[in-house]
Amino acid sequence: MEPVTVGIIGIVALLASLGMGVSIGLAFILVSFATVLLLMGFDPALSFLGQTMYHSIASPNWCSIPLFILMGAFAAVAGFGKAIYDGLYKLTRRWPGSLAVATCFGSALFGAISGSSLANTAIFGKLVLPEMDRYKYDRSFAAACVASAGTFANMIPPSINFVIFALFTEQSIARLFAAGVIPGIFTALVYAASIFIRVRRNPHLAPEAEIHEKLSFREKMECYKKMMPIGIVILVTFGGIYGGIFSPTEAAAAGCLITLIVGWFQGSIRKIGDLREPLRESANTTAMLFIINVGALFFSRFFALTDIPTELAMLVQGWDVPRWVILFGILVVYFLLGMIMVEIGIYALTLPIFMPIIISLGYDPIWFGVVVLKLSEIAAITPPVGLNVYMAKAVAGKNVSLEEIFRGIWPFCLCDIIVLIVLILFPQLSLWLPDLLMGN
Repeated sequence: MEPVTVGIIGIVALLASLGMGVSIGLAFILVSFATVLLLMGFDPALSFLGQTMYHSIASPNWCSIPLFILMGAFAAVAGFGKAIYDGLYKLTRRWPGSLAVATCFGSALFGAISGSSLANTAIFGKLVLPEMDRYKYDRSFAAACVASAGTFANMIPPSINFVIFALFTEQSIARLFAAGVIPGIFTALVYAASIFIRVRRNPHLAPEAEIHEKLSFREKMECYKKMMPIGIVILVTFGGIYGGIFSPTEAAAAGCLITLIVGWFQGSIRKIGDLREPLRESANTTAMLFIINVGALFFSRFFALTDIPTELAMLVQGWDVPRWVILFGILVVYFLLGMIMVEIGIYALTLPIFMPIIISLGYDPIWFGVVVLKLSEIAAITPPVGLNVYMAKAVAGKNVSLEEIFRGIWPFCLCDIIVLIVLILFPQLSLWLPDLLMGN
């Protein structure tokens, strides 16, 4: 059977498996094994799977994923999220919708040590939603704000999705991390501006009793002091990477250690028992991610054997259309797939096809990674998957329905689309910082 035919069969079988509810990691492994069996026979297929499993775990860069996950878990136990939120709320409390604005900036800041949008959503949901309920915030608006702001951890380093994208495409993790900083901050600012305008036009969304007294210099310093621990972690982790002291994996390990030390000095981590839950949570998350990673890499490697990526790249190069038309078509595919699949699955299915095309069209792969991550943020809050929305619902409980959260999501989704358009029109927003830190 021709390799291209086997590749098409594999794609159809994978989509059918996911449609029947097979877990994504298992679906990747079963479909890839069956199709490699058709191409190469049983023994080579088994060897191919074994090699993929080994390289998925043995590569030092993959080790950064569990360490960044653990760093975020330690930060949650150490109370970093609460300290960030308390400090930012005091600094923004004179603004309309101050609780929501503090949630946006707090999620962006905590995303710098979390790396997980679901963790961001869960932590800030527990902190913010009771306060928003106490001040009579519109529940749909409040839960949608928490779910949307949680996505900032997708873009702001150390984003787990950036690590996975880098490993699938053989790009620099450090350059991708740097490329995500300005788009992440820009998104938080657009969200805050949107909240400010919407609350001014419709005070029912956030009818809290605003506090108009200015903070004294001493009070402002207290707010900054609360947020100082996260500044230390960021300085050690990312200063180490861009100062040439650490690799990303070593930086993640250093971040874990610093977070643990800060938690001990603050008194939130005092005994081994305090670490049991974050260790268990990190192990469960890592195991789930690695199963998906093994399956996704296996599928990606099988797909390379089918010659479909090369054939498509050559076909597209022969089209007599502007390159932005092809780019637009690729982004539409990512947007639609984001509604039904998780990010790792999308990367495994599409990057072997699209990355050669993107490079052949002359687009920067680092910039493309940022654009894809922005689409992942949109996917995290749009139905039917919208994992951040489901997490916000789990935290909010019976106070708000899924339908109400999805109804409140669309203004935030519009903000993301505006940011996406700006990132596409002005690639230097993504590329300026990595070029400054690491050269062209």
